[in-house]
Parts: sequence; structure tokens; C-alpha cells
Amino acid sequence: MDNDDQPIGRILTRREALALLGTTGAALLAACAPDLTALPPASTPVPNATVAPTLTTAATLAPADGTATTAATALPVATLTPVPAGMCVARPEVTEGPYFVDDGLNRSDIRSDPATGAVSAGLPLALTFNVSALGEACTPLEGALVDVWHCDAAGVYSGVSDRSFSTVGRAFLRGQQLTDANGRASFTTIFPGWYSGRAVHIHFKVRLTAGGRDLEFTSQLFFDEAINAAVYAQAPYAGRGLADTPNAVDRIYQEQLLVAAAPTADGYAATFDLGLAF
Repeated sequence: MDNDDQPIGRILTRREALALLGTTGAALLAACAPDLTALPPASTPVPNATVAPTLTTAATLAPADGTATTAATALPVATLTPVPAGMCVARPEVTEGPYFVDDGLNRSDIRSDPATGAVSAGLPLALTFNVSALGEACTPLEGALVDVWHCDAAGVYSGVSDRSFSTVGRAFLRGQQLTDANGRASFTTIFPGWYSGRAVHIHFKVRLTAGGRDLEFTSQLFFDEAINAAVYAQAPYAGRGLADTPNAVDRIYQEQLLVAAAPTADGYAATFDLGLAF
């Protein structure tokens, strides 16, 4: 199976991230260039910021056309209701990888294949994204399109042709949802499998039209190794064993992209808080 590409951009330092939170309005940063735009050092704390003290990165929405820009684009962030403390967390952007398919499949339960009706086997995973805008205050981002895609228990993606499989025309474990007034988008899926060369992960993309521009942010989320071990000891994962690439070895993995998964009656539930800068 083809490996994903190298990460893009760089992680901002804590001082750079705090400087971002202290900017006035909503400045669109150039995230599609090899390096993120450098920010000046922060001189004073931001009284209204609700980002956790351990914040070390800043996530940005990049122009969908791939062009870099430093132009400021005003958004009506001040009109949105502030979100609870702890919900606004900046995350690094990483590579999209080779398996994104823009099929416009708007649904919350992504387990089935629309072409065949077959449901992917695996432990249920309730996955929720809380998307916020970083600015003078953390505010829920309503109307953002969140895409999710990942491999099945056997490490196979749908809708693509690979050296080891072809699933063109199928769309299991893919879907998209618009964030609601609370900035929330929820999906019902299965715990992902793995394939050689990569740690266990789920891809996601956030897209938004703002200020007359189409913006997007792409990244991946990862799971704690103890959770991975517990899942892969069960059917239908057990026959393949643990992933051959743990988080610590994966070239794309970053601690800020680790999501906490809690056991439920029949599987797991995970919530991923994401703060985006404009």
C-alpha cells in the first residue's frame, strides 16, 4: 500500500501560538507554503483566550487552491457565542495522503458502502469534532464541512486503486457533515485498522467558504497505544495483530493529534477539539 506524504508546514512555538491568539480580527495565515508565516513574540497574555496552558501549535485554514497568502480576511467572529473553556485547542496540519476522495457523501453513519449496502466490520466508534475559531475569544465555527475517511479493519480504503487492492466505485468509511451552531460534527464509524508503514490513524479535512474564499484544513488523528492493543486483540482485528508502526515511529504522528477514546457499551467514543485560525 502507498505511504502518505511528508507533513506540511511547521509547528509554531508556544510564544508564536499565543501571539496568534492575540491578533485583532481573523488573519488568514499562509499554511500551504513550506513554512507557516512567522508571528511576532507575544508581549502580554490574552485575557479572553480559553486555550489550554499546554498549547504549542497553531492550526490554520489554507486556501484550497494551494496559493500562499498573507492578506487579512475579516470574519464575523465577534457575533458567535464563545465556547466553553478547553474546547478551543490549536492543532497542527499534516499531509492529506493519497486516499482522499471528494465524493460529497453527506452522512453521519459512514460504516456502510452505498454501492453494496455492506457494513464494514469492526468495533463501533462514535467520533465527534468540536470545531472552533481562534481569535480574541474561542468561538464555535458553524457551517464548516468536515470530511472523515479511514481504512477498514483489514487496512483497505474505499474508492481508490492501490498496488494491493482496488475499491473504485465503493465508499465505505467515508462521509462528511456540516458543523452545527455549537461547531460540532459527529460520525458513527468503526475503529480503524492499520496498514504497513503507518500508525493507526483517521484522516479529516475541514472546509469553509469565508470572505469570498474557499479555505481548508487537513490533518490526521491518532489513538493511544493501549487502546490500539485492546482493540486489536478482538475480532475482526485479531488475525492481523498490532500495527507494525507505533505512534512513536510514525513520521507523521504528533502528540497534539492524539485523541482520547473511552470505552462504551459496544465500542469506543472519542471527541477531538480543534481550533482554527483565519
